[in-house]
Parts: sequence; structure tokens; C-alpha cells
Amino acid sequence: MKVLNDTRTAFARELGPELRRPAGLLFTMLLPFLFLALFAPLLSGLSGMSRVGGNTGTGSSWQWFAPGMLVLLALSATAGAGASLLNEMSSGAFERMLVTPLNRAAMLVGRVLKEVVILLAQAVLILVLLLPSSFRLRPLGALAGLVLLMVFGVGIGALSFALALRSRGRQTLFYGVQQMLFFPLLLLPGVLLPITRGSAPTWLHVLSLVNPATYVVEAERALFDGRFAGTSVLYGGLAATAVAVLGVVAGIRGMRDASV
Repeated sequence: MKVLNDTRTAFARELGPELRRPAGLLFTMLLPFLFLALFAPLLSGLSGMSRVGGNTGTGSSWQWFAPGMLVLLALSATAGAGASLLNEMSSGAFERMLVTPLNRAAMLVGRVLKEVVILLAQAVLILVLLLPSSFRLRPLGALAGLVLLMVFGVGIGALSFALALRSRGRQTLFYGVQQMLFFPLLLLPGVLLPITRGSAPTWLHVLSLVNPATYVVEAERALFDGRFAGTSVLYGGLAATAVAVLGVVAGIRGMRDASV
């Protein structure tokens, strides 16, 4: 019960300032919005393509493109989560939290849950804005897709916090590693263009296959298209779960090792 209470306390502490600054929540959605507005209309000829060259079962470019934008939102919104922790470290607020009786693991979990709740709200807003387009919203598929998105967001957010803890006092290191990893995660899954065996160089296709975000993107496209059976959903779920487990374990270990 203490861990649950401490998690709730940490979650409320982190969420409160965000609710008082709604403009910041909209700012993190700027990149996906730009891609949706400027890039998706150009993809009508590619709407049936998937990463492996199969057919998605829909003729709408929005049906192919929008799920990838949700994964992009998860990356852009949670990959920078550790920046807030770095700011607390520089101001001394983090050290004051460490000397409280709050459970260290609960501190990390509360922070991650805040990031996931914000991610969920932003994803729902994007889906609502897509309703007037040719994007077809299937409730069960959308619900499963949002759950998968939150699991993936947990992993990316926790890994960002773990990186911030490792970069304590070295903000340049945090931002350098973050950007170095963010763009491959963004470009290699085929979020903007399908990376198929025939359309991409072999080395690029191989890199996309070892990128966990690739399988999450494919699973999101299948789920939002109403296709629950198939290996893409299975592989996407396994990839998102693996990232989540790795991130939470690394984040909790980093939080427990943190010193005043």
C-alpha cells in the first residue's frame, strides 16, 4: 500500500504543473500535426503498402499514415521526458525529493504514468481531429492500439528518465544521446514512407527489422485497421513489452542508485 500511495503522490506532483500549462502539451504535438497536415495527402499512392510489402486492406492514406503518427507522438512526447528530471537536478528539487520517505521505485513509476496519461490524451485528440477525414475509426482496434501505444510510451519514457539519471550534471550528454537515438527510431520504422525489401537498400531494410519501433508501427496499423489476428500484432506487442520492461528496470535501478 505504501508503494501505491507513494506512486499516487509522485504522479499528482508531476501532473499538476502540466495541467497548469496546457500550451506545453500542445507544443509536443506540433511535429505529428505537421506531418499529418503536410505529408499524409501526398501518400495516396502508397496507402496499401506495409513494411514487408503487403496490403493493409484499406484504400485510405490516412489509415496507413495516422497510426505511424501516433507512434511518432509517443516518441516525441516521451523521449524528452528526462529533460524535466535534469531541470530538477540542476535546481536542487530532485535532491529534496530523494531525502523524503517516498519509495524510489514509486518516484519513477509516478513520473512515467504522468507521461503516459498525457500521451493518451494527445493521441485521443489526434484521433478526434481525424474523424472528418477518410480515416475510419474502429473502436475495438483503436482501443487496443491505444493500449499498445501506452505500453510503448512507458518504455520510452522510463528509458529517458534512466538516461537523465546517468547524465546527471552533463545535460549535453543527455541531449546528444537522445537525438542520436530518436531519429533512427523515427525514420527506420517506415513511419513516413514504407521501407520494403524491394524499395529500400538491403542494409536499410535490415536496420528497420532490428528496430523495435518498426514492429510497434506495423501492429498499430493492423489494429487500427481492425485486424487483430496475424504476426504483426504479436510482434508489436512483444516489442512494446520488451521496451517497457527494459525501460522500467533501468529507470528503477537508476533511481535507487541516485544519491543526494
